[in-house]
Amino acid sequence: MIWWRVHGILNPVIVLKTDDGYEMLSSHNRANAEKIAGLSEVPAIIKVGLSEYEAYVYVIETNLMQRSFAELLPSEKAAVMEAHYDKVCCQGKRNDIIRELQILSGIEPEETSCHNGKKLNSLDVIASEYGFSSRNAARYLRLNYLIQPFKNLLDENKIALLAAVDVSYMTKGEQQMLWNIVDRQGLKVKPVYAEKLRKSSGDLTEEKMAEILEALQVKHSDGNAGVSFKLPKSICSKYFDGMDLKQMAAVVEQALTAWFEGKETAVV
Repeated sequence: MIWWRVHGILNPVIVLKTDDGYEMLSSHNRANAEKIAGLSEVPAIIKVGLSEYEAYVYVIETNLMQRSFAELLPSEKAAVMEAHYDKVCCQGKRNDIIRELQILSGIEPEETSCHNGKKLNSLDVIASEYGFSSRNAARYLRLNYLIQPFKNLLDENKIALLAAVDVSYMTKGEQQMLWNIVDRQGLKVKPVYAEKLRKSSGDLTEEKMAEILEALQVKHSDGNAGVSFKLPKSICSKYFDGMDLKQMAAVVEQALTAWFEGKETAVV
């Protein structure tokens, strides 16, 4: 800690100037260390006018310099694979960014080019580069089509890779509807659920999606699911907003208990 206070941060961070201020592109850990050490300033390189994708390349390449590919989260691996091979492989802008980051990190820059000077667009080549089978490489590339909430679930190990891949084939609107249900009910998206929804993609409403999930939960329950019934959306929004299935069941049980007790009292 004392060393940081005396010497400060030697390598500059890289930030992007935006309409709202500055966005950190690299060296988040260094900036956090500066705050912990009580320093009020940090040396920075300010980038102006970068495209969204150019800014993203800075983030991706910095992560790869600090961590190995194997250490990245699933959504990060998917983004790296797409960034390197689907969009910017062998493009001069990416090479310029890599060279700049290497120089700033004290690494002797190397000439960067694709194999044989040709663009790598073969799934087999991608798979070999990252140690995947071609099938798994294709699966990881599909993860880039997920909306952010499902990427977060994947990174938190709360949804299986195969289920996430099936969800990725649904439209953005359908994914958002599914997330609304998952978030509202605390539902875990099992592979069998995602597979069924994928097959129905293109003709899904939130109500139809809820019906499919409800039927699948009953079919794949352990026999303790009991009787299933559906409440109007207006009642769910009014009384069960933000609750998971266990909380909803507890409220229903309390209400039924109070109702039966009141009925028995009335009879007496």
